[in-house]
Amino acid sequence: MASTTTGPLSFDLKGTDGRARRGRVTVPHGVIQTPAFMPVGTRATVKGLMPRDLKATGSEICLANTYHMDISPGPKIVKKMGGLHEFMGWDKPILTDSGGYQVFSLPKTQLDEEGVTFRFEKKGGKKVKLTPERSMQIQQDLGADIAMAFDVCVPYPCDYKNAQDAVYRTIRWLERCKEAHTRPDQALFGIVQGSSYADLRGLSAQLTMGIDLPGYAIGGLSVGEGHSIMMAMIDCTEPSMVKEKPRYLMGVGYPEDIVEAVARGVDMFDCVIPTRYARSGVAFARHGRFRVSNARYKTDKYPLDTNCSCYTCKNFTRAYLNHLINTNEILGSALMTLHNVTFYQDLMRTIRTAIEEKNFEKFRVSFLQEYLAEDKKEELGIEDIDGRYDQDDFSWDVEHSVIRPTDD
Repeated sequence: MASTTTGPLSFDLKGTDGRARRGRVTVPHGVIQTPAFMPVGTRATVKGLMPRDLKATGSEICLANTYHMDISPGPKIVKKMGGLHEFMGWDKPILTDSGGYQVFSLPKTQLDEEGVTFRFEKKGGKKVKLTPERSMQIQQDLGADIAMAFDVCVPYPCDYKNAQDAVYRTIRWLERCKEAHTRPDQALFGIVQGSSYADLRGLSAQLTMGIDLPGYAIGGLSVGEGHSIMMAMIDCTEPSMVKEKPRYLMGVGYPEDIVEAVARGVDMFDCVIPTRYARSGVAFARHGRFRVSNARYKTDKYPLDTNCSCYTCKNFTRAYLNHLINTNEILGSALMTLHNVTFYQDLMRTIRTAIEEKNFEKFRVSFLQEYLAEDKKEELGIEDIDGRYDQDDFSWDVEHSVIRPTDD
């Protein structure tokens, strides 16, 4: 349908079904089929998975975090070791965030037009100033395929004046990022802000699209605003976004949020949820998510999901995983992570097929009916649902929690 190349990134929009988009992103280290989910490898590792395991899940791209990589080992060391790809043994695409979200989550930050001054949580509380130029330099040293612009991340709730100021400052910083970004084999994405205000979201999108870049992101969501507001903000942002370039919803999220965002024209996602939940014994499956460490699974001979073909589900029972998690065995976290990331990638693959076959809406309704617990289904407007599990095993967070800098 449409193909665009901007710098080192090409985007092919292969088809649509309603507002849902089927595409392909090509960057120096490979191809990413979209809609795509990016597992988070905060410190140049997706916790619990070796690179070969990450590939086995179907992941085509992962994310690393500028803030944490700046703390340790430092961008100069990564650059000396050949960049992130060689350093972490991952030959597929990588995206790095700007560090802004983590910095703005820290206490006692000082914001001015130049940047943000803060103290590292480690390195003896060393005082540091992160600017758009510094963020670009770190990300260029790290050498990911896609770098994110340094933006102003406001909390939720946020008053209108502060949200408006953040929109304009984010645009000024984006212009500085573009000027400072000189690495020809790395694509720079701009970020739309605006908190929970529809007019600010629309304004930010228009201003951001006015700066020609390989791709664009929707930021400042999944910070406590809840599903309905999140979707409303996507709805008032998406119409202003460039059709021929990839759209990335940052920090999202739960499977139901991903499906609903795809229905609104989003192409790329990242979140710590599948890996962080895995380490606490929570599995994702086609009927919802459940805590395998619960006593009811002590003698359960079934795999986590009978429809899943991952190594965990082909070889281990819920009973064994219950034992591993409850005895804090490292293998338990690794097996759970392998399954959860595979579940997410299988979901993305199914979404792509549904768009190709022009039956995405049918898939969306069917998935939500099977996957969601009663309270969440009601919020999303899905009716005539049979509740089939105890609420103790399927507790849903209507308000998404803020991920602190130390979480990954």
